[in-house]
Amino acid sequence: MTHVLPDPSVVEGHPQALLPIREVSRLTGVNPVTLRAWERRYGLIVPTRTESGHRLYSLADVETVRTIMGWIERGVAVGKVGKILAGTRDLDGSMRGLHSVIDSAEQQAWQLQLRQAVNDFDECRLDQLYGQIFSTYPLPVVFEDVVMPVWREFTVRHDAFGQTSEWLFLDSFLRARTLQRVQLTRSTAQQRVLLAAMPEGCRELELWVAGVLMATPQIAVSVLAPGQPLEELSLVCGKMKPDALILFSTQVPAIDVPKRLVRLGLGLECPVLVAGDISDAIQESLAGTAIGCLGSDGLLMQRRLQRFLAGRMDT
Repeated sequence: MTHVLPDPSVVEGHPQALLPIREVSRLTGVNPVTLRAWERRYGLIVPTRTESGHRLYSLADVETVRTIMGWIERGVAVGKVGKILAGTRDLDGSMRGLHSVIDSAEQQAWQLQLRQAVNDFDECRLDQLYGQIFSTYPLPVVFEDVVMPVWREFTVRHDAFGQTSEWLFLDSFLRARTLQRVQLTRSTAQQRVLLAAMPEGCRELELWVAGVLMATPQIAVSVLAPGQPLEELSLVCGKMKPDALILFSTQVPAIDVPKRLVRLGLGLECPVLVAGDISDAIQESLAGTAIGCLGSDGLLMQRRLQRFLAGRMDT
């Protein structure tokens, strides 16, 4: 169902910055024909309509287009992307509102300063900015809306002289800070979960950030080093006796992964959960199994984990 607004000339000053389809195409690289097909065939985007029938897209729509492209580039068929997006939209109003505490202008300003500090290899300035951002915004907003997008930019920039060094500088800085934050909860937590990466499922920093986002004063997260063999997790869990094992990945999994996870769970005394983009991709395949899905949004992962562990304590 589309919404009707006045002609674009009336909406130019609209606070939600509605954009015509040609501008969305320019920003995302997706041609207008494809955007219209995603709307008609799959319902992936629902633009606003003017009285004359022109499509207008919000900034949130632009981010949705980029998310869709990300899934397609990972090998997910466009016909299946809708179910993945639906699975990630089960955030309640307070969780959606959390990310609205920072507007795009603030986000870009902080990111520009972070990039400059990295370009200058200025660790003191980077540390100062890091502290300022954390004192200003909630933890999920800091990582998901400010810090990690900058880190991903540097991750893919290795063409010019010095860019590899810049990425290593930022990556090392963030890994050290996230390690500190994960360790802070261990002394007071009543429950502990193990967090491990699926084989080649993510970079080390992404794993540590997931641990930071899931940890609470009541739940400690012990992060296993990337490269942990799945077949040895029964040994590790048998000795560490966690309340749950969480497998994390930002990659689209192979077809046989759901079956492998079910087999893994049968050999463990603790429950198995999955988190990250893999959770959204295989949630439907794991329906009816004992494997739980935490999603990929930071606050969603934390709240689902809390509910899951609370349910186990009640049984």
